Amino acid sequence: MDFFNLFIVPEKTKAGYSFADTPVKISFKESKVVFYGVPLDATTSFGKGTARGPEAIRLTSARQIETFVLDEKADIYDLSKIYDLGDLRIPRTKSVNRMLSFLDDTIPGAVETLRQEGKIPVMMGGEHTLSYYQLKALAKERPLVIHFDAHRDMKPEYEGMKMCHTTPFYHLLEYIPGENFVQIGIRQTDREENEIAAKNGVTTFDAWQVHEDIESVADYLNRATAGKKIYISFDIDVYDLPYVPCTGTPEPFGLDPFQVLHLVKAISPSAQLIGMDMVEVGLKNDDYREGALATQTLLRILSREYARK
Repeated sequence: MDFFNLFIVPEKTKAGYSFADTPVKISFKESKVVFYGVPLDATTSFGKGTARGPEAIRLTSARQIETFVLDEKADIYDLSKIYDLGDLRIPRTKSVNRMLSFLDDTIPGAVETLRQEGKIPVMMGGEHTLSYYQLKALAKERPLVIHFDAHRDMKPEYEGMKMCHTTPFYHLLEYIPGENFVQIGIRQTDREENEIAAKNGVTTFDAWQVHEDIESVADYLNRATAGKKIYISFDIDVYDLPYVPCTGTPEPFGLDPFQVLHLVKAISPSAQLIGMDMVEVGLKNDDYREGALATQTLLRILSREYARK
C-alpha cells in the first residue's frame, strides 16, 4: 500500500482539521515534524475515551488555541515545520489481538519511512499501548526515553493481556536498555513494577520528588540529555487530577503545567528529538480541557531547539 494511503487525511477525520491549522501550509517534503493520529481504545481497563484523543487535540489546536507561543514570542510555524498525515486507517474488528497485530505490522514500518525521510514522528493517541510500536521502530537509534506519566506501565501482563496500556514499557526493555529510560511524575505502581524498574536501572523521579525539588530533576535532565538522541512519551495523566477530567486513569498528587514546562525547557538544547507521542487524551461531554492541555504541551516541546534539528 502507498504510504500516504495508510492514513485518513486530517480534513476527513472527526476533527476536520489538521494539527494547529496553521496559515502557513507546509508540504510533506518541506516538513521536519510529522503528526499522525491513532484513535485506539482497545485495551483500556477503566475509563474509556482515548480513541477521541486525536480529535480533541486537532480540534482545540485548530479552533481554540492560537499558534503564537507567548513564552517563545514566536509562531509555531516559524519554529517548527509541521505536517499532519491524518489518522491511521485502523481496520474494524472485534478481536483485540488482530487489532494489535495490525498495529505491530503497520506502525513500525510507517515510522521507519518517516525517519528515512528525515522526519520527527509525533503520534497522537490513543491509549499508551501505542508507544510500544513507535519506540520499537526507533530503538536502533538508541534514544534516551523521557517518559512523563502517573504510571510506570511496566507490568509483564495485565488481566491476561501481555500487550495492553499497562505493559508497553516492560516489553520495550527487550529493545531498549533500562538505563535509557527516565520516568517522571510516577505516583501509582505496584511492587513488581518497582522491582522491574530497579533491576533494569530505570531512572525514576516520582511526583513527590518533582514537587519537593524540581531543580534537581531539571538539572539531571539537562545533564543526561546533553548531546543525546531523545524520545518523549507523554501520557496526559502525568498532570494532576483536576487538569485531566477525561483520561481513563487519572491520579491525584500530579504535576501542574508550569512544572511540566520547567522540565521540558530543562532538556539540553544539544539533545536531538527523534520522536514523541502524546497519549491517553480523552474527550467527553464536550470537555476539551485535555485537548487544550495536550496542544499547549506539544507546542512548548516543538518550540525547543532540540526539536528543530
